[in-house]
Amino acid sequence: MKKFLASLLVLLPFVLPAAAQAGTLSVKGSDTMVILGQRWAEEFMKKNAATKVQVTGGGSGTGLAALINGTTDIAMSSRPIKDAENEKVRAQAKAPAEQVSVAKDGVTFYVHEKNPLNALTVEQLKGIYLGDITHWKAVGGADAPIVLYSRENSSGTYVFVKDNLLNGEDYAPEAQTLPGTAAVVNAITQEKNGIGYGGAAYAKGIKELKIKVGNDEIAPSAENIKSGKYPLSRDLYFYLRTKPTGEVKSFIDFALSSEGQQIVNKVGYFPVK
Repeated sequence: MKKFLASLLVLLPFVLPAAAQAGTLSVKGSDTMVILGQRWAEEFMKKNAATKVQVTGGGSGTGLAALINGTTDIAMSSRPIKDAENEKVRAQAKAPAEQVSVAKDGVTFYVHEKNPLNALTVEQLKGIYLGDITHWKAVGGADAPIVLYSRENSSGTYVFVKDNLLNGEDYAPEAQTLPGTAAVVNAITQEKNGIGYGGAAYAKGIKELKIKVGNDEIAPSAENIKSGKYPLSRDLYFYLRTKPTGEVKSFIDFALSSEGQQIVNKVGYFPVK
């Protein structure tokens, strides 16, 4: 009997952690969405003390890879899931990923606050990021070289810009890749000739460029993004392996509720409802 009890005591520490994880919800992915996800988690946990929500970034691709591997409950993504990724989800879960639009955003191009330019066309931005335009003077700015900042290739925003602005072409090799939108913003504040991009919510302490369309200069405003008038408007997504139930459904319902969508506004993005 003593030997049996001793064996049981040895085994218990290995059994308990699994049970302790029952009230834990993992949300992983887009760095664009990580602040929003954290705000949702904070407010949700105030109302649901028994559930712990862990929100981490790493990029949309990282979140979707974790979803495929079954190591996260929800993947946050600032781009639609790729067909190849969805096939991997299907192979694991026997069904394609469930997609939920949770907020709207407009990919915004940032320059230093002392940069004299206020707007560029889509073609000018494309030329800059392909490396065809390398001096500000070529687009009506100062006689200075353009310093390019980009995101890493696991970023959903990187993929969105490549697909929707560069038409699938490669970024200029001179583009410096940084690990998050906050890092891009920080670099722009210190480099007067810099240009970078990211979500609208991060544009603090720098200048947001408007996009010229004909005679109009279109800002990444709530009205323009909701209507789709802003050329680089996009949805922000949650992806799941199966239809949401239990804690996962409760968290998503909260994100889409009136209170959850008010948080979207407060963070600097735009409601889907």
